[in-house]
Amino acid sequence: MLIAQITDIHLGFEPDNPGEFNRQRFDAILRKLGAMTPLPDMLICTGDLTDKGDVGSYQQLKEALTAAPCETHLCIGNHDERGNFLEVFPDTPTSDGFVHYTVDKGAFVLVVLDTLEPGEHGGAFCKRRAAWLSATLDACSERPVVIALHHPPVRHGIEWMDVEPDAEWVKTLSGVLRNRSNIRAMLAGHVHRPFTTTFENHLLAVTGSSAPQVALELAPIDPSNPDNRPMIVSEEPGYSLHHWTGDDLVTFFQTAGDYPTLARFDASLQPLVQSLVPDA
Repeated sequence: MLIAQITDIHLGFEPDNPGEFNRQRFDAILRKLGAMTPLPDMLICTGDLTDKGDVGSYQQLKEALTAAPCETHLCIGNHDERGNFLEVFPDTPTSDGFVHYTVDKGAFVLVVLDTLEPGEHGGAFCKRRAAWLSATLDACSERPVVIALHHPPVRHGIEWMDVEPDAEWVKTLSGVLRNRSNIRAMLAGHVHRPFTTTFENHLLAVTGSSAPQVALELAPIDPSNPDNRPMIVSEEPGYSLHHWTGDDLVTFFQTAGDYPTLARFDASLQPLVQSLVPDA
């Protein structure tokens, strides 16, 4: 099973531009997914679906997603607005006012979390959300679980995008996920830069953004001293493919750029392939 992940689409950054740069980048990823063999089985979009949370941008998202080659599940981030999102996507499940829900894929259960706190750039995970997640994980304790959320609850070193070291929401989420042996992976976005790490001993895969990427600058930053460092860069649109192998998730970080093919499986490469895949 293949799970495609797109994150930080930020539609509506240029609200008066019908050829918006972010829309072009998003469409490029969808074309890549539609040309795959095999096609992905599902697509999860992990937040910052729009830039300003307006209805028009969600309508644009809905129209764009008609090109997706598989079922799509949506997660919200700090640039989103719950009410406007649900006006355009009213069938998205909610609980206690939050956009979090589960999708049973048979082989595993996808758990989608809502880490939005209106007016805040960083994440949130209150006691009400923690109670829902705890009950949800208890109910599928014998099943493999994959968790999708917008904000990664870890420090990564790009200081101006980093989580607060003692953030209460991180402690709350940590308390729910600690000692859960059935969580196979956590999938996140927000940072506009791909990386992998762990959280409470669970794999955390953070996907690069569909919109322009955050520059990889790990030197300490002094907010009082603009040093002309790169902040946002126009690297190719990023996305991920998560391959469910039967018990675990393998993540491939991809970009939607065009690049030349240097070798193809033709007669000249057949001996090599046969030696590497003897039982195929």
